[in-house]
Amino acid sequence: MKTTKSISFLLTALVATLLAAPVFAQSAASETQRDVNQQNRIESGLQSGQLTTREAGQLEHQEAKVDRTEANALKNGNLSPAEKARIQGMQNKVSQDISADKHNGAVGNPNSVSSQRMQANVQRNANQEQRIENGIKSGSLDKRQVGQLQRGEAHVDHSEARAARNGHVNANEQARVNRVQNRVSSRIHRDKTNG
Repeated sequence: MKTTKSISFLLTALVATLLAAPVFAQSAASETQRDVNQQNRIESGLQSGQLTTREAGQLEHQEAKVDRTEANALKNGNLSPAEKARIQGMQNKVSQDISADKHNGAVGNPNSVSSQRMQANVQRNANQEQRIENGIKSGSLDKRQVGQLQRGEAHVDHSEARAARNGHVNANEQARVNRVQNRVSSRIHRDKTNG
């Protein structure tokens, strides 16, 4: 009788785990896809001149907060409905600010060296977020890893924001951002291939 209860409990736990994995993947992938989309919108604003380097830096500061919130929410392995709603609210605010900044009349110079550096940083950030999303969808990243990687992405966003806070990104600032991005990129690769 005790063995039957133990087997029943184990089977129930296994089924619950198997059913929860797709829900996590779907939820985390949608949050990460939104990160990718927002990064792409920032980059397109830089490329079109609708965003100045300073505005892009301010938006990256907000993105850092979103990524930190995602990392904290996934720290315990679960993304509760309240945490998901909070993250979506933060992302909605960033989305509104991207739109407002793109239409506020401030004009950036997409051909300036500074803007080109910021564009490269933001595009690489979008690529890394996409790699995380792909890892979620393929199952090669677990919840804990996604949370840690989002914390790394928050560091990238913060570095980009610091570099652009005065409206100009110099070569040394870009090199600092690249070092942070290299560390996160290596971590993404290691986490996705560690089996």
